[in-house]
Amino acid sequence: MRCASLLALSCVPVLLWGCGGSSHTTPVVPSGAPTTVTVSPSTATVPDFATQQFTASVNGSPSTAVTWQVSVAGGGQAAAGFISASGLYVAPGGVPTKSDGKGGTATTNVTVTAVSQANAAASGTATVTVQPVNEQAQPGAIELGTSGGNALDSTTNTATHTITCCGGTLGSLVSRGGLQYILSNTHVLARYVSTSNTFGQTGDSIVQPGLVDTATCTTSGTHTVGSLSALYHLETPTGTTIDAAIAQVAPGNVDPTGNIFYLGSTTDANGIPVPGAPHQGIGIAATVGMPVAKSGRATGLTCSTVLSIVLSTSVQYHKGCGSSATFTVNYTNQVQVANGSFSAAGDSGSLIVSQSGADPVALLYAGSDMDTVGNPVGDVLNFFASGGNNVTFVGDASPTGHQVIGCSLPNKPASVSTQAAATVAPEVLREAVAVRDARGPELLAHPEVQAVGVGASRDNPNEAAILFFVTAGQSRTNIPMQVDGVRTRIVEGQLFARRGALTVAESAQLEQSVGVGPEVYPISEAELARAKAVHAAHVEGLMTEPGVQGVGISSSLDAPGEAALMIILVRGVAHNPIPPLIDGLRTRVRESSRFVAGSGDARPTGACAVPASKPLPHKPTASN
Repeated sequence: MRCASLLALSCVPVLLWGCGGSSHTTPVVPSGAPTTVTVSPSTATVPDFATQQFTASVNGSPSTAVTWQVSVAGGGQAAAGFISASGLYVAPGGVPTKSDGKGGTATTNVTVTAVSQANAAASGTATVTVQPVNEQAQPGAIELGTSGGNALDSTTNTATHTITCCGGTLGSLVSRGGLQYILSNTHVLARYVSTSNTFGQTGDSIVQPGLVDTATCTTSGTHTVGSLSALYHLETPTGTTIDAAIAQVAPGNVDPTGNIFYLGSTTDANGIPVPGAPHQGIGIAATVGMPVAKSGRATGLTCSTVLSIVLSTSVQYHKGCGSSATFTVNYTNQVQVANGSFSAAGDSGSLIVSQSGADPVALLYAGSDMDTVGNPVGDVLNFFASGGNNVTFVGDASPTGHQVIGCSLPNKPASVSTQAAATVAPEVLREAVAVRDARGPELLAHPEVQAVGVGASRDNPNEAAILFFVTAGQSRTNIPMQVDGVRTRIVEGQLFARRGALTVAESAQLEQSVGVGPEVYPISEAELARAKAVHAAHVEGLMTEPGVQGVGISSSLDAPGEAALMIILVRGVAHNPIPPLIDGLRTRVRESSRFVAGSGDARPTGACAVPASKPLPHKPTASN
């Protein structure tokens, strides 16, 4: 979502590092006196994975009689990092995110809270900005996964006296014909040229950091790391559509080993993952449920899972930095990664790799408030192969690659499910109960079924499902996928507390006893083949349906182990009913904001307005 999310204006005060202090016991205060808690420092900027000591004062005196907490609005403690009983804060590997109010995600701050142990109603807070080193200017040969972009990617608005500048992520290093190139997106490396109505002017300088991370929206403080060499033209797509560009490396200005921030297999003395190169070669194909990671400019290291593959989708782009004009690009065979927190504006161009071997999987280029999408690396490398010169990733030469250790550290960003909460209407539940009651004896006749209830479908949280509470590990006896048009859902457990036909409330109690499963399950090759056949037969028609922005292959949440046809809807747009089955394959419905990439709808504000005779304020925006 390049420029889709506005970052801080240059006149916004910078948050500074704070210092910890010594601890003392809480002084005795008069009975009935108000309790005040103060946290020091009140603001702090902490790099990913790094630490910051906080201290508390109660009624003006240093105290240890407080309980420390951390949180992010809507994200909870897992996304916020960790804080010890003594106030030592450990930042997460991924920068916390929130909705940007425009359908995408933007980075947000962490709140550190100290609660008085003597008076739980009294507390004090501090604000933490988690800042990845990916955004910072680098001296010498740069590590990748870093801020960067086209040296000319800015727009001046003389009417409002503002400059809008953009940037994204310099994702990885590839080799072709004995030369090395930086790999990123077309909409990151290639500025939009209005005279030709297209992205791309080969020979343009590529700088680090991107203009978005400079104080003046100019190349001051940056250095040239490459020159734009080749790109896929998004406005006139031919062949397999990708959003990718390469820039030939300026000698000596890029780490020739291909190291990417935080992607290493070990940590330094402070417990922070060291840079590491991806597994060299041509990468691997994504699979449903594959654990993946990426290191990018905006959110640092984030870890999640592949939600769907073979995804056909449409993505909205903006014509240049700060432009409101848009166009749409259609893609096939894409990779969808779960969780809106996996990326934010500025992460476009990041390399998505497997967690287990750091194998390249996809090139990140767009996202919504729920998910991220990327081009399969095989399609990207094939496009840039020319003259018989293969293109390969520069990196780790070991046979199996290496584990991305940052995804297994205690303070790693959690892959929190973003499955929509159940909002099944009472009348819909009543209809499902009636169907269940009419077929009750035959539904309970399956030997593995202990009880049959009614609740929300996980494949489509807005619809009801007949719930089969079955014995885990016992073979299945053709439990129906739908009953008279009502979805069915399998809930596995050992010994359930109730038997027979259950009320909606009783069903909810049994569900809670086993907990909520993951957001995606692995599927077998046989299930994948079955799903591919259905996908191929129906994807074209489904993509023309109103409100549908993507159709891929995922796993069913109502029947773990089964494949499902993933149908991605644009939230708030009217759509036709989605059947529970298509050609015997379960459907899974996911609603999100529009998938967006490219320059977003950046608009000037009066917050930093100055007369035209004074230097123009700038509005940095970022690519995702």
